[in-house]
Amino acid sequence: MTPRPDPQVPAKAKRRSFTADFKMKVLAEYEAAPEGERGKVLRRYGLHSSHIVDWRRSRDAGAAAGLAKTRGRPAADPRDKELEQLRAENDRLQERLRKAELVIEVQGKVQALLQDLSESAPTPPAAPRSPRRPGK
Repeated sequence: MTPRPDPQVPAKAKRRSFTADFKMKVLAEYEAAPEGERGKVLRRYGLHSSHIVDWRRSRDAGAAAGLAKTRGRPAADPRDKELEQLRAENDRLQERLRKAELVIEVQGKVQALLQDLSESAPTPPAAPRSPRRPGK
């Protein structure tokens, strides 16, 4: 008696991708098979007839490169990532500059205030000098 398969469904199906060489090999094998045996070729590789139709169309259109083309989103351009990093750094530096300019402005105002206070303050009276004794 064979053990029962695990009834748990995988969390996420993995999308398959095929190389151009694999596609050409399967197409050749499928077309070489007699009419009644073509289904066996598809089952052996776990494919559907729609794969064969798409791959034939690409091959017949002369697009060998089209057979190698993968589906999905194209890879991100590394320049876009670098541009995003540079913009973020620019924003950080702009914020630091704004804060530094604010500090400099406050320091200037404090210096001007201290200058005004020192000029308007009365001068303290001179301390009386003790008289010098002659002969010493």
